[in-house]
Amino acid sequence: MSALSHSHLNSSTFVLTGVPGLEVYSLWLSIPFSSIYAMVFLGNCTVLHMIRTEPSLHQPMFYFLAMLSLTDLCMGLSTVYTVLGVLYGFMQDISLDFCIAQSYFIHGLSLMESSVLLAMAFDRYIAICNPLRYSSILTNDKIMKIGVAILCRSFSFISPAIIRLKFLNYCRPHILSHSFCLHQDLLRLACSDIRFNSIYALVLVIMNLLLDAVLIIISYIMILHTVLAIASREERMKSLQTCVSHICAVLVFYIPIIGLTMVHRFGKHLSPLVHVLMGNIYILFPPLMNPIIYSIKTHQIRRRVQRLFSLKAV
Repeated sequence: MSALSHSHLNSSTFVLTGVPGLEVYSLWLSIPFSSIYAMVFLGNCTVLHMIRTEPSLHQPMFYFLAMLSLTDLCMGLSTVYTVLGVLYGFMQDISLDFCIAQSYFIHGLSLMESSVLLAMAFDRYIAICNPLRYSSILTNDKIMKIGVAILCRSFSFISPAIIRLKFLNYCRPHILSHSFCLHQDLLRLACSDIRFNSIYALVLVIMNLLLDAVLIIISYIMILHTVLAIASREERMKSLQTCVSHICAVLVFYIPIIGLTMVHRFGKHLSPLVHVLMGNIYILFPPLMNPIIYSIKTHQIRRRVQRLFSLKAV
């Protein structure tokens, strides 16, 4: 490890880390990881295909779901090459430019997923609290504008911190904690003044991820207040049922991201295996679970999936 550290100390490449302590089993580990990536691509492509081809799914709720699936699909595409490359043994290191580009897409897509989940919470709020004006508020034109705003918000705000990574001096051993690049991982290796990046990243988390989470909670408090005012128990359950899949998607996104943040901030004494495990959960768990959640919990999607497989069986 020492020789490896010195050989990369002054180079512009960074060593990717597979699964510490289990390097001899990399080929075996590549099987479940390949299966997970295949499920990510298949699940999200299936959801996108169903929304595009099924006229009954051409509604605001499903347009936002399409945005979520597209974001998850891009997250899988942004990491599959390095993650599987390390496990299959054809990729051990990565250039600084490639690393910066990958971290840009990973963090940008994370902010994008948070924004899409907030838009989906707004959709549920309008549908339940103001149903008579639902179609007039969430028109196709407004949904398109929301999508563009989400894209600009996610990738423009993160640019200053990511661009500055190019100009930092990396004098510590160029060994990354994961098989992909993260902003905080590169900062750990820098010897330059990283106060701007650290403060900017903290502000970005507060103004985006934390703010989105607070607004989602507020929207559900208002939804709950409206639902509890409904006299019929059956109608109350029906209204809440439309929110279950979104609540699950929110938990699937925020729990791993909070866990990874805690590990990076306070878990320096933990085993490298914990860092790698949390990193992979953060990258793969939401894209894997979201299509499953919506296929099980949303009856329109579930019916369409059943029809799709019944046609193939015939």
